[in-house]
Amino acid sequence: MMPTDKEKMLAGELYDPTDPELDAERRAAAQWMQRYNAAMAASSTELHAMLAERFSFVGEGAFIRPPFFCDYGTNISLGAGAFVNFNCVILDVARVSIGERTLIGPNVQLLAADHPRDAATRASGLERGLPVRIGRDVWIGGGAIVLPGVTIGDGAVIGAGSVVTRDVAEGATVVGNPARAR
Repeated sequence: MMPTDKEKMLAGELYDPTDPELDAERRAAAQWMQRYNAAMAASSTELHAMLAERFSFVGEGAFIRPPFFCDYGTNISLGAGAFVNFNCVILDVARVSIGERTLIGPNVQLLAADHPRDAATRASGLERGLPVRIGRDVWIGGGAIVLPGVTIGDGAVIGAGSVVTRDVAEGATVVGNPARAR
């Protein structure tokens, strides 16, 4: 049996983003985001409950300040005590995991979505995604961008405005574009 486009997407293979099942899931996520982002004045308990409706996992005390934007939401896991500030964008066409007690500044982008490097394949409309993994006790400064397939180790620090193009070792501090060890 041929894998569905959703299965291909989650496996990091090329998939068709216009697939009706994926389109329906994106529309459901958009409706959820509209509700979540309209709830800026809601209590942290109410926002936590709303995150748990959509995400694959939300640990105790995890919190995202609206507005927040994602593709699906169902491919995101948020560890206990994690905090995500205003205007975070998570393109979760692959799994995106955020570890316990991780702090993410405003305007951060976690991008699991990727496109083929070959122009002909790109023109076909096919896409792919690679998981983004962020460990425990990580601090990501405001405006940072984390690219597809990156793993950030426990206790790492990502400087504000950095573009993280490759894995970051446990306990490392990286800054710049592209982000490099400091």
